[in-house]
Amino acid sequence: MADTKRIIVLGGGYGGIIAAKKLGKLFKKDDSVEITLIDKKPYHTMLTELHEVAADRVPEDSIRIEFSKVFAKRKVNVVLDEITDIDFKNNTLKSEKSNYKYDYLVLGTGCKPTYFGVPGAEEYTKKLWSYEDAVELKEHILHMFREAVKENDPEKRRKMLSFVVVGAGFTGVEMIGELGEWKDRLCKEFYVDKEEVKLYVVDALPKILPIFPDKLINKAEKRLRKLGVEIITNAGITEVKPDAVIMGEKGTIESQTIVWAAGVEGADLLDNLDIEQKGRKRIVTNDKLQSVDYDNVYVVGDNIFYIPEGEERPVPQMVENAEHSAPLVANNIYADIKGGEKKSYKPSFHGAMVCIGGKYGVAHVGLPGKFFGLPSFFAMLAKHFINILYFFQVAGFNKCWSYIMYEFFNVKDNRSFIGGHLAKRSPNFWLFPLRLFVGYKWLVQGLEKLPSILEDPSKIFLIPASPLAATSGASDAVAAASQAAGEAAEVVSQWGEALPVPGFIENIVEWSMNAFFYTPDGGYTKLAEVFQAGMVIGEIIVGLLLLAGLFTALASLITLAMGLMIWSSGMAPTEMLWYFVAGIALIGGSGSTLGLDYYVLPVLKKWWKNTGFAKKTYLYID
Repeated sequence: MADTKRIIVLGGGYGGIIAAKKLGKLFKKDDSVEITLIDKKPYHTMLTELHEVAADRVPEDSIRIEFSKVFAKRKVNVVLDEITDIDFKNNTLKSEKSNYKYDYLVLGTGCKPTYFGVPGAEEYTKKLWSYEDAVELKEHILHMFREAVKENDPEKRRKMLSFVVVGAGFTGVEMIGELGEWKDRLCKEFYVDKEEVKLYVVDALPKILPIFPDKLINKAEKRLRKLGVEIITNAGITEVKPDAVIMGEKGTIESQTIVWAAGVEGADLLDNLDIEQKGRKRIVTNDKLQSVDYDNVYVVGDNIFYIPEGEERPVPQMVENAEHSAPLVANNIYADIKGGEKKSYKPSFHGAMVCIGGKYGVAHVGLPGKFFGLPSFFAMLAKHFINILYFFQVAGFNKCWSYIMYEFFNVKDNRSFIGGHLAKRSPNFWLFPLRLFVGYKWLVQGLEKLPSILEDPSKIFLIPASPLAATSGASDAVAAASQAAGEAAEVVSQWGEALPVPGFIENIVEWSMNAFFYTPDGGYTKLAEVFQAGMVIGEIIVGLLLLAGLFTALASLITLAMGLMIWSSGMAPTEMLWYFVAGIALIGGSGSTLGLDYYVLPVLKKWWKNTGFAKKTYLYID
C-alpha cells in the first residue's frame, strides 16, 4: 500500500519492547500502519537480573522472554537482524543482508560496557551485559572451582579462588553480593575451605553506590563485609593482565576472574552515525524525545540524552527511564500520524534499589525532595513488586507467574528475602495417601445421601429449616423439613457442637436463604431441592476426581468451597476442619503422583497455550 506508514523500533530492550507494544495497541485497527521491531536476538533479556543467573540463583531461561511470546496476536512484526548502519536522510536501516525503509524510527539500541581506555580491560575481563555474558560467567566460576580442587600449587589455586569485580555501582555490588551468597554452596560442593575464597569489589570513587545517602551506603558495606567481600575504594584501575588487576598505588590483586562493571556507553552502532550525541554516545533529544537532528527519529531508554527543565543532569540510564519514555514516544508518533497534541517528557523518578544477594537489599525511594531509605525486607519487597509490574506490561500473567516461582518457590539454598518458607521442598507423592483419604470421605458421604435424594427430592436435609417452620401452621411438607433438619442436627451432635459462625455471616446466610430457599409459609423452594441435589452430586464427583487424581487442584478448591458453605450454614461439625486443611494441602499438584493429572494436564496445558486467547492474554504457564 503506497500510503502505508512504516514504524521501526530498533532494539528489543526495556524501552524498545514497551514502545513496540504501546504502538501495536494504538494502531491495532489501522491497516495503514506497519510496526516492526528489529533485534539481533529472538528474545528480550532482563539486564537488571543478569547477576542472578551469573551466580546460579535462578535458571538461565528465567531472564529471557521470547519476542514471539511478547507479541503473539499483536500488530508487531519481529525481524531478527543486526543493523550495521542508518541512513537518516533516506530513512533506511542497513544490515549485511538487507535494507529496511521507515517513516518513523524508534532508537532503543541500549548500551555496552565502557573500558575508559584501561590497557587490557576489554581483553582480559568478563562482562555482565547480556544473557550470554551471564551464562559464560557462571560457567567460568564453576570451572575455577573445579580446577582449584585439582590444583596442588598454592599460588595457582589462590588465583583461581580470587574473584574481583571492578565497579561498585549497581551492577558491581549486585554481582559481588550474589557471589558472596553462592560461595557457601560452591565451597560445600567442591570441598573448598571458605577461607580460601577471596572476594573483592574495586572502584575509583571514594565510596560504593555513590548516588545513595551515606546511611544506606554504610548498610550495604556492612552486608558485603558479612558476605566476606573486601571493599577497595579510591582505587583507579591502571591496567588489567590475564591474571591480575593493577590498581596503581593501591597495589595488585592476582585473579583469574575479573568482572568489569565500571560503566557503560552507547552501542557500537552509534559510533559512526550522523546524529548529535553527548555523554558516552547518548543521542541528544528535545522534550518530545525526538532527535534534535531528525524529527522522525525518536529515542527511548538508555540512549536518551535529555536534561529536563529545572534539572542539571540528563535523565538517568535506568529501567524506570525506559518505562517512562516508551509510552510517551508511542503517543507522540501516534500524534504525528493521526494528529493530536504531543506530550513533553517530564519524568518523575521514584528512586533506586540494589539487592546484595537474594536476601538483602537497600533502597532509596520516594518523590523529588521526599526520598527515604527502606529497610532490607521492604527494599527487597519493593524490588520484586516493581519487577512484577514491569513483567506484567511485557508478558502478563505468564511471566509474572514464572518470576514468582523462580524468586520464591524454587529458590536454592533459601536465597530469598523470605528465606525458604515458601520453597517447594516436599515431593508431591507424600500427598498421595491424603488425596485418597479425602476423596474416599467425600465419595462415601455423597453415596450415603444419594438414595434419599433419589427417593424424595423434596426432602431437604442439607439446609436448615426456616425459622417460620415452627409458627406457620406446620403443613406436612414443613413438618418433614423440620424433621430432616433435626436429623441433620443430630449428625452434627455426634461430632460435638457445630463450628461457630460470626454474626455478620449468619445475617448474610439468613438473607440469602430467605431470598432463595425458603417460601413465605416456612417451606422450601424448588431451588433448594436443586441446590441440595447439586451438593450431593458435587460430593460424589469431588470424591471420584480426588481418587482418580484428575483435576485435583480444581477438586481441592471445590472441597474448600463446599466446606465453607456447610460452615456458613451453621451445620459444620469439627470434622469439617480436616476438609479445610486437607483441601489446601492438595491444591498444589497432588494429582501428578499416581493420578490422571500426570497424563491429562500436560495435554490440556499444551492445547491451552496454543489457543489465540491464551497467547494474547498471556494466561498460561510454561
